[in-house]
Amino acid sequence: MAREIRIELDDAQYEQLAREADELHEDPTAYAGRVLARELDKARFLEGSALFLSAPGMREEFARRFGPQAESTASAA
Repeated sequence: MAREIRIELDDAQYEQLAREADELHEDPTAYAGRVLARELDKARFLEGSALFLSAPGMREEFARRFGPQAESTASAA
């Protein structure tokens, strides 16, 4: 279910938002909603990532799984 949030922007911010929406041929209100949702998703992702990496042993496990693969790169050459 969609909910409504009201935000206030200063004139310069609104003009920039309106220009960006116009370049994309979008309604400024719909564009603002999409930008806000994207920024909230990014904030939740970063918060979740920080929480994940703060768990004991997770930083090392993450680095082990996804860090540089020097051995496989050297053997592939």
